[in-house]
Amino acid sequence: MEILEKFIRELKDSCAPENLGMILVHVGIVRGSSKDGSPVKKMKVDFSEEKLKALIKKYERKEGICGIRVWINKGLLKVGEPIMVVAVAGRFRKDVLPCFEELINQLKNNVVEEKEK
Repeated sequence: MEILEKFIRELKDSCAPENLGMILVHVGIVRGSSKDGSPVKKMKVDFSEEKLKALIKKYERKEGICGIRVWINKGLLKVGEPIMVVAVAGRFRKDVLPCFEELINQLKNNVVEEKEK
């Protein structure tokens, strides 16, 4: 996946070596079934660019975080297609893991709109 390679390269290039101990990555994929088990054929995805930028800025200021990259696929997606790619870079697991989890939850709850079809 080209975007993932690009994100890793950018984060490695932009983070100071003393602040980069890990890069954690999430690749969200359209599942073939919904949370209740019913079949899904497609998913419509939309998001707010302004909310996304604000959220990235907020989480990049967290202690121990040196960079964040997010790509969200917009439009009507088929099962198996990527919904989003998120990469969080920082010093230690104790810095990156909580930031990563919070960021993914905020993206899913406040930035991305998903409608299964």
